[in-house]
Amino acid sequence: MAQLGSAHAWGAWGRRFKSCHPDFLKRIQLKMGVKIFYIEDQANGNFNKGEILEKKPIGFPQDGGKLKPYSNLFYWAHAWTPNKKSTIGLHPHQGFEICSFILKGKINHFDTKLNKWISLSKGDIQIIRSGNGISHSEEIDYKSEILQIWFDPDISKSLKKEASYDDYKSSDFKRIISKNKKIKVIMGEKSPMKMDSQGILINEYEFKIGKHNLDIKKKSIHSVFILEGKIKQKSNFLTKGTFMKIENIDFLNLEVIEDSKVFEIISPLNPSYKTYSHNR
Repeated sequence: MAQLGSAHAWGAWGRRFKSCHPDFLKRIQLKMGVKIFYIEDQANGNFNKGEILEKKPIGFPQDGGKLKPYSNLFYWAHAWTPNKKSTIGLHPHQGFEICSFILKGKINHFDTKLNKWISLSKGDIQIIRSGNGISHSEEIDYKSEILQIWFDPDISKSLKKEASYDDYKSSDFKRIISKNKKIKVIMGEKSPMKMDSQGILINEYEFKIGKHNLDIKKKSIHSVFILEGKIKQKSNFLTKGTFMKIENIDFLNLEVIEDSKVFEIISPLNPSYKTYSHNR
């Protein structure tokens, strides 16, 4: 994304305009608070000669996407199988908390901690706290989709812990239902999901057609991924696969044009520990 000039230069310029344009700085700050990354802005990936395809809102440094790791989010991929089921063979992980969210279809998962295959279906979630080391394999079924997201729980500490694994059924999570929306609380109050990464909240929204807003927490970053539907944010049209990074505003106004599903992670603006990406 294009960057404005230095903070010092911007501050001086803004002060000169503030007296004659009292709302100008506020409008510019609002614009700065929402960054949109369309599918074409995201890194590409694939496995097994295209049997599994990926779009990565937050990719690895070598992937070439526009958005780099931030907060304690290290990696974010949307993966799907267009034509046939496919297996990613046994491979190792250390340190990170790796979460897979099953959006469509099902996956089969094997890891060296449980030493058996486990099947997960739409709405289910798994977390691998990879600690001092674990290897796993994933089979993504035909016409299935997942989000896989890596969280940084403070690598300097997690590398000293034993690896662990949990999976959760969709029915395990609390729903908050109102007239025009439904919220699935994945990580938050009364959620069974346990994470070591600091300050993480995860929600999935189902919005009916109409106007909605998301409250934006102070000292937090809201990472929002459009799972399905069509939404208008100011003059921007958001469809499946669009990603938003939101900070330093009080709320986000959305006009839902088609019934839509939205995935949200709330993470600290500044974690209390140095993350792996910060140290690189």
